[in-house]
Amino acid sequence: MLRLITDFDGPIIDVSERYYQVYKYCLETSKHPEQLVKPLSKAEFWQLKRSRVPEFQIGIISGLEEPQAKNFSGLRRQTVHTPSYFGYDSLAPGAIAALEKVQAAGIDLAVMTMRRVKELDYAFNRYQLERFFPKNRCYCLTNDYVKTRDIDDKPLLMERALAELPAADDTWMVGDTEADIIAAKNHNVKVMAVLCGIRDREQLQLYKPDLIVETLSEAVDLLIAKSLSQVA
Repeated sequence: MLRLITDFDGPIIDVSERYYQVYKYCLETSKHPEQLVKPLSKAEFWQLKRSRVPEFQIGIISGLEEPQAKNFSGLRRQTVHTPSYFGYDSLAPGAIAALEKVQAAGIDLAVMTMRRVKELDYAFNRYQLERFFPKNRCYCLTNDYVKTRDIDDKPLLMERALAELPAADDTWMVGDTEADIIAAKNHNVKVMAVLCGIRDREQLQLYKPDLIVETLSEAVDLLIAKSLSQVA
């Protein structure tokens, strides 16, 4: 049996508009009422995020003074995962078709995400994604989980998944961050990094994934081709 464990935000959900709207809110909230700042365009902002420029530095680039930038950074962390902003998320182009291909090919499919249960349920309900991921194929954080760092928390989810899921002949992880790559590598799971999420190629290459592809669709096509070649 071939298994695909996919991250959620990035491969399946485009979070760029949520992050940008939170950026604009935090910039406006952190400046003085009459202060002139330099709001970044969405493309400029997202490029900085994908190259892992710190929030504090994004605040400075946007015209904030150092104390304001510190407040901006803290406010962003408090705001970006609040319910009022999840409505800005959208499906990544081609994600549904890719998931349908996985199912049609008989590949075992699971999702592994740093979202909490309520945050994942919101997206599942909004986009009717339960058909792809039954409860026993969902690995996420409990609503009361105290997060540390994704690179620490996500490997724990991977450990749990590998202990609970049925044995597979071949398992691949698909994700868009260093946390996905580390979680996979820590447990000897092969990993494909996608460029449609919150990290650029240069950042992903630092963590040496097995492959870097553009989208979940490309990852799925490669897996299906691999599956067919094994059958042949």
